[in-house]
Amino acid sequence: MNPTNDPSLTSWVTSAQGSDFPIQNLPWGIFSTEGDERRRAGVRIGDRVLDVDALQEAGLLDPVLPKGVFATGTLDAFIGLGRETWSAVRARLSELLRADVTRLAEDAVARTRALVPIEAAVMHLAVSVGGYTDFYSSREHATNVGRMFRPNDEPLLPNWLAIPIGYNGRASTVVVSGTPVRRPLGQMKAPTAPAPTFGPCRKLDFELEMAAVVGVANPMGAVMTVAEADRAIFGWALLDDWSARDIQAWEYVPLGPFQAKVFASSIGAWIVTAEALEPFRVAGPVQEPEPLPYLRHPAAMNLDVELEVAIRPKGAAEATVIARTNFAHMYWSTAQQLAHHAIGGCAMNIGDIIGSGTISGPTPDSLGSLLELSWNGTRPISLADGSSRTFLEDGDTVIFTGRATRGGLSIGFGVCEGEILPAHVREGW
Repeated sequence: MNPTNDPSLTSWVTSAQGSDFPIQNLPWGIFSTEGDERRRAGVRIGDRVLDVDALQEAGLLDPVLPKGVFATGTLDAFIGLGRETWSAVRARLSELLRADVTRLAEDAVARTRALVPIEAAVMHLAVSVGGYTDFYSSREHATNVGRMFRPNDEPLLPNWLAIPIGYNGRASTVVVSGTPVRRPLGQMKAPTAPAPTFGPCRKLDFELEMAAVVGVANPMGAVMTVAEADRAIFGWALLDDWSARDIQAWEYVPLGPFQAKVFASSIGAWIVTAEALEPFRVAGPVQEPEPLPYLRHPAAMNLDVELEVAIRPKGAAEATVIARTNFAHMYWSTAQQLAHHAIGGCAMNIGDIIGSGTISGPTPDSLGSLLELSWNGTRPISLADGSSRTFLEDGDTVIFTGRATRGGLSIGFGVCEGEILPAHVREGW
């Protein structure tokens, strides 16, 4: 076992014990504060953000972390230092936070500078997202969609069991959790209508996903094995790949999603490292037929992460949990997705995002989209305030949470949330 994952470890930061952010987690993010608008690296511990820049200035990370590595206000340069550095820095941070190590705990000045209350932290995108690819890798989700839209045919197309299906998304609209999401405009056409209409999306949906952050660049023309792809992942965050279902239904043939997906993808502020998630690796579903050799798993590469979706209407006192599922259900793993993406010679860069695709499970309450939960609007979902939903309304806030749990230990991802704002409509449109 990696010593930083030892479940017996405790921290002198008392709020860490029993939280989603114990000493065994230490996820990375980028934050600022009202009194200091510099974007700087932080690691979450309990109800505090550990200011890594402050630790560097105090000399507490010498020599494992070079000075100035966070000068760009992102994690890009740090991630680019490679796995050995990620691991060494994690080990040093774990040591400084351990209950039996007093170096930081008893230095009142350094401790006060380094520990920021989470409510005082303004979170930002942790990496410069140069590329974003979204996959379609839940067998349950793909089967449900196929049954809805191709009721007289096999729900899975012939290629789905042979390759991880994906498309290149719009990286410029990947935004950090908490950023409001504007309802998109677009063309829509009802099945029986003679012509399309234009206006605000009427079937706005969320997609419950996980985002893998690429940590090792893969040059153009190069390829990687599934094992190499697995080791190229820095960590994972929650992801909501918002979807305009009615716009997508009209545009997606023959080239797939376009305007239905470009308006926003929300990512959680905290990246939980691959190292922290090592104890939660599990085997995925049996893949039959067996994939071609370049896609075969050398080991268990799925992750046992419990996920939850809630909706809070505007003005409502509470959110209603409408779905619970698990990342372990995914038919194609992140490592397979990344290996397949690179196999044609595509360059993968540090900070690129690999979206898992909608994560749906086998039961009616484990579906990762309103499209499935409401069965394309035919089964309204009741909320705690007495209202119901088939798709999202203006003012709704969608909240994702996730955690990996085992033996009383919880490794959390925080939240990924966004409020729906009304569409921008111009006179005459």
